[in-house]
Amino acid sequence: MLVLASSSPRRRMLLGDWGYEFALVFPTVKEELPAGIPPETGVRILAEWKAEAGLVRWLKDGGGHEDVILAADTLVVLGGQTLGKPAGAEEAAAMLLRLSGKEHSVLTGVALRDGVRLESGWVETRVCFRDLSPAEIAAYVRTGEPLDKAGAYGIQGPAGAFVREFTGSLSNVIGLPMEYVAERLEAWGIRQERHRPA
Repeated sequence: MLVLASSSPRRRMLLGDWGYEFALVFPTVKEELPAGIPPETGVRILAEWKAEAGLVRWLKDGGGHEDVILAADTLVVLGGQTLGKPAGAEEAAAMLLRLSGKEHSVLTGVALRDGVRLESGWVETRVCFRDLSPAEIAAYVRTGEPLDKAGAYGIQGPAGAFVREFTGSLSNVIGLPMEYVAERLEAWGIRQERHRPA
């Protein structure tokens, strides 16, 4: 059985849209890494921590050691600095202003864990924003959408209009790089229950 260790509605949507049947578990993990860890390593480690915490919770709830826990962590990286989820509206506006007119990376670490094995990796998507006006930023922040998203935006919502171009996986920017996830799940013996829509 596949178990998603995440409270993210976007990750649930992506897995479901790709035809996977799965259970949910909500691990609690302190998302702070020691200073100096490269973002690529950081997202992978955080995904591993979430998968481990998810397995512990799953086993406590009566799940089996053979069940596969899937966990992920996403960060936005601009000029070597990581942008996680903003603490509030002011920080969200500041993040969007920094992203305006620039290219940044969206990194998602993915981890798979069962009672014996642990595997992790990461995927990068490059995203370039067009220039944003202060009024556009303020209007978007007022929607509340940026507050629970790394980098203070969701490409699948109104902020999709901010994107000039991107290179790589769109689903990665939404929160789960499904092309990579599907490949790794198949290697772990987990297949889609139904074909994903075209």
